[in-house]
Amino acid sequence: MKEIVAIVRMNKVNENKQSLADIGICSLHAMKVTGRGRSPVGFTIINQHGVREEIGTIIEEGLSSGARLVPKRMFTILVQDNQVEEVVHTLIRVNSQGSPGDGKIFVLPIDDAMRIRTGERGEDAI
Repeated sequence: MKEIVAIVRMNKVNENKQSLADIGICSLHAMKVTGRGRSPVGFTIINQHGVREEIGTIIEEGLSSGARLVPKRMFTILVQDNQVEEVVHTLIRVNSQGSPGDGKIFVLPIDDAMRIRTGERGEDAI
C-alpha cells in the first residue's frame, strides 16, 4: 500500500477529483494548506512568491523575512501498489502547466491500515 500526497493549485481541485474518479479512485482526503516551495534555477521571472529570479541563480526570500505563504490544496490518497503509477501520471497530467507553483507529489509506504468499523486490516481496509 502507498499514500500519495499531492499539493496542487486551488483552481485544480475539481479537475483533479474528476480525473481521479475517471480512473477509479474515489477515496481521498483534501485539505486547505498554505506553503511555499523553492524556486527553480534557470528562469528570469517574477515567481508565485513575488521573488525575482535571474537565469542560473535564485534570489530567494527566506521564511523569516516575511515571504508570503501561498494557498494550495493537499490531497492524500491511499492506493494499492499497482495503482501508484496511474494515479501519479493522472495528477501530473492535470496539474502540469510548466510553471512554478504547479505543485509536488510524494509517494510514501503504508505499513498497515485498519478499518475501525469492521476491523479489516491491510489492503482490505482501504
